[in-house]
Amino acid sequence: MNGKMELTLHLNIYTKSLNNFGFMAKIKIERLDLKELKNKGINNWPIWEKEISKFDWYYDSIEECFFLEGEVDVETSEGTYCLKAGDFVTFSEGLKCVWNVKKPVRKHYNFK
Repeated sequence: MNGKMELTLHLNIYTKSLNNFGFMAKIKIERLDLKELKNKGINNWPIWEKEISKFDWYYDSIEECFFLEGEVDVETSEGTYCLKAGDFVTFSEGLKCVWNVKKPVRKHYNFK
């Protein structure tokens, strides 16, 4: 292989590895303890509800949310993320995705 082709190959493998480990993921899923939830003031955030449905979505800013109820698969170019009650999720600005709500959702949300 010539140098340029080899470098491109290594960069592609490195980028895919980072995505597989979540370092560059556009969706971050965490489990927060009660103290962390309280410190963020999540109970004061508005609540969004959605029935079983499927729709396209685009994030023009960062959204943090805490799932109270439900289950949704969010399909991105990186893969599909299954979100459920108890998940604290951060969606990156610029994310294009498809929401597939499998069980009705209730979540606290906050746009940054």
